[in-house]
Amino acid sequence: MSHMVNPLATPEQLYQRRSFGALPTELQDTIFFSTQCLTQAAGLLLQLPQSVTAQANVLLARYWLVEPMMSHEFSDISAASVYLIAKLSPYPRSPRDLALVYNYLLSPSSTFFHPSSAPASDDSQPPPPPPSPPTNIPNDYYLPEHVYNSFHTRLLRCESRILYALSFDTHVSLPHPLAITYLQALDFLNTSKSTISKRTLAYLNTALLSPQMLYLTSQPNALAVAAIYNAAKDVGAKMPECEWWEVFDVDREELGFLVVGMRSVDGWGRKMREDVERMKAGTESGSKRGGMITRRDIEGELRRRGISLGNGDDGGNTGVGSEEPVDMEAEMARRMDEKMAEIEGSAS
Repeated sequence: MSHMVNPLATPEQLYQRRSFGALPTELQDTIFFSTQCLTQAAGLLLQLPQSVTAQANVLLARYWLVEPMMSHEFSDISAASVYLIAKLSPYPRSPRDLALVYNYLLSPSSTFFHPSSAPASDDSQPPPPPPSPPTNIPNDYYLPEHVYNSFHTRLLRCESRILYALSFDTHVSLPHPLAITYLQALDFLNTSKSTISKRTLAYLNTALLSPQMLYLTSQPNALAVAAIYNAAKDVGAKMPECEWWEVFDVDREELGFLVVGMRSVDGWGRKMREDVERMKAGTESGSKRGGMITRRDIEGELRRRGISLGNGDDGGNTGVGSEEPVDMEAEMARRMDEKMAEIEGSAS
């Protein structure tokens, strides 16, 4: 049965992440939400099954539970999670495939996190029309060879860092198959199982974005039961009158927490999207890059709030689709010098 359970986060880990992190809680949530959405978008463009992309989401959440968010560029960690999970699945993707996809998603031509509506005006005038979709300019996401080489290097480095941080435990058990199995055992009299199944899977996919990190605090069987409960409530299905969730080893208290947590993601996600659009609109890089926030955006937000942050890894380089032109030869030489200094220091 070990393949049906996941390693869960401890209360100490959750408390330390929230209380002792260098970033304010709302910025942590913004980074988490936008990066998880980026991972989902990359999975779609890479034509990966949702099961693979969802595992990458869970792996990314586990990594950020034990490592600082600002240690690497957010898009690099997302790409490394997808690359690692896909490599272990029947659907591997090459580093160049990931470089092309992420280079497009981070470009101004991408619709990822493109503003869905124009800002509301303060007067009584009618609201302005929604902004037009971004213009597709192929040069925005053209991938030069030196940019790909830099991305490839960072991808492998982030992959090794994820494996080290998680002690090479990449097992992820998803609740989606369990939910389908449970639905076959239940009998919802006035609703077709196909309707409630789609709604159940939608809840499970949305829960990947939850700020409560539901996939790190509950086992797959509990997530499956909570998604079924929410879906049945939404479509008006008549559920068994007994406490049927106990059959699937879920108690009432845990079910109630998960039901509320899953239902709250929708409104919370809308707020996070507004925060991302506001943050990008308030930075100089907003017009140059796509809708995905970067470490540089977070550092700018921290400076605006008067909060100082220690030096992070990677020197602020945003990688594929970086915000400013980078002299790759100079950057490579600098990293080689640092590596040689580390080797000489360890040898002495």
